[in-house]
Amino acid sequence: MKKLINNPRRVVREMLEGLADLNPAQVLLEAEDVILLAELPPAASRPVVVLSGGGAGHEPAHAGYVGPGMLAAAVAGDVFTSPSVDAVLAGIRAVAGPAGALLVVKNYTGDRLNFGLAAELAAAEGIPTEVVVVADDVALRDTVEPARRRGIAGTVLVHKVAGAAAAAGRPLAEVARLAREAAAALGTMGVALGACTVPAAGKPGFELAPEEIELGLGIHGEQGVARGAMQEANALAALLLRTIAADLDLKPGARVVVLVNGLGGTPPMELAIIARAALGWLRGQGLVVERAWAGNYLTALEMPGCSLSLMVVDDARLALLDAPAEAPAWTGGGRIAPERRVIPAPAPQHAAAAPASGPLAETLRQAILAAAGAMEQNEAELTRLDSQAGDGDLGISMARGAAAIRALPPGSFAHPEEALRQLGDCLRRAIGGSSGPFYATALLRAARRLGQAPRAADWAEAFSQAVQAIGDLGGARPGDRTMLDALHPAAEAFQAALKRGEPAATAWGAAVRAAEAGAEATTTMRPRLGRASYLGDRALGAPDAGAAAAVIWLRALSPFVK
Repeated sequence: MKKLINNPRRVVREMLEGLADLNPAQVLLEAEDVILLAELPPAASRPVVVLSGGGAGHEPAHAGYVGPGMLAAAVAGDVFTSPSVDAVLAGIRAVAGPAGALLVVKNYTGDRLNFGLAAELAAAEGIPTEVVVVADDVALRDTVEPARRRGIAGTVLVHKVAGAAAAAGRPLAEVARLAREAAAALGTMGVALGACTVPAAGKPGFELAPEEIELGLGIHGEQGVARGAMQEANALAALLLRTIAADLDLKPGARVVVLVNGLGGTPPMELAIIARAALGWLRGQGLVVERAWAGNYLTALEMPGCSLSLMVVDDARLALLDAPAEAPAWTGGGRIAPERRVIPAPAPQHAAAAPASGPLAETLRQAILAAAGAMEQNEAELTRLDSQAGDGDLGISMARGAAAIRALPPGSFAHPEEALRQLGDCLRRAIGGSSGPFYATALLRAARRLGQAPRAADWAEAFSQAVQAIGDLGGARPGDRTMLDALHPAAEAFQAALKRGEPAATAWGAAVRAAEAGAEATTTMRPRLGRASYLGDRALGAPDAGAAAAVIWLRALSPFVK
């Protein structure tokens, strides 16, 4: 496993130094791995301060929550290892005043021992100190008693509640009570799609088959309570939430907040899909979702997967969650609409009535459907070509466009101008990436050149105008290794052959041969535009996929050119 580190033994210190460099509201303790709030009131007038911490590897926790309204200090140990008693005590001494300190501790043996002993030592020095233990992992509900469960991602919400209470000037006993009550109203469960790699170990903590997942895992790269088969996001979210809701004994009408937490290797796209599933499930159970957050809040290095946390709230606890906080990793907000809002798309402003069918309507329909069929038949080949120098999506994009063409109503082919305009609108919506806009622009410009009864010369000019439109839009020229290397010579050959007096079918044959030669020439062209240009000479050896696609549909049109 490759990692962007220097020395595995110094990853924690260097990470903290980087965080201190990036966040002017934070400072780093000189002799210990502790991040502190940079500006605190004089010691004698300080309110209660909240501290937390644990092993590194959970970033942005814990240092990411050091800021006004949340933590005053975060103490870091080695990766997945509890910080020392001396480090915790140094953090308490650095930030606490006579009002005292609250330590929010995740329920792991090392953390409880070291934070607990540090609290005793601080109290012996005259610093009032209390400890709140978070044990929110409901996956262990059938394995251990509640007090022995692990503390995982829901701890972040306890940080927020405790930090807001402390910032409001409440006394230590009340801050501790509010934090304990919040922890008791909290449940979390996670799922992993793979393992993570501790820098010092250099290899993943466990192995999963391609279709396996770990359910109910902690946050230290360990295995879960059960191994199961991969499921869709909706099913996984429902599985996690059913367990949490049963543990919290939630009934319809209960008010909750939900935290969708990435474990470090899950992209925002997937977290948003999980959030959608979670909100849908919770509302379907009659629960009132007051706030929701999604992102990386407490991770396990680069582990792929997520956890879901639910906290039961009332007006008072919700006010603490809503209170201002300026910690770097706390995204705040969390407000959501009572239900998803979807508005209808605006209709075209100048929708014209469909014209009566002209003499070319059936020929146009058959020709366009033939081109669509050719694209579908060659989906795999276009995917293969595009994968060599692009992102591999051209085959599926063109097949999607073909399916959209088949869905066009018969009136779409009434006249050449109408057919090209409808075809452009259809492909604009159906084809992703760059191909959709290119084809749509080309077809719309060509449509403006055609009347209801165009001659061969009109078709040739429309073809040339379409090719010019692609160049104008994307900035490409022949020789840049794009679809233009097939289309430009084809348009020129078609127009030249007609000017020589050749029949339209013969001229079209010349156009197809010119396109074939142009596409083949791209095999030795160094790309100058698009994703392929990033590969340089590595793109050589295969024809450009866009040019190959153009040849396919040009050939398919040949039987209909008369």
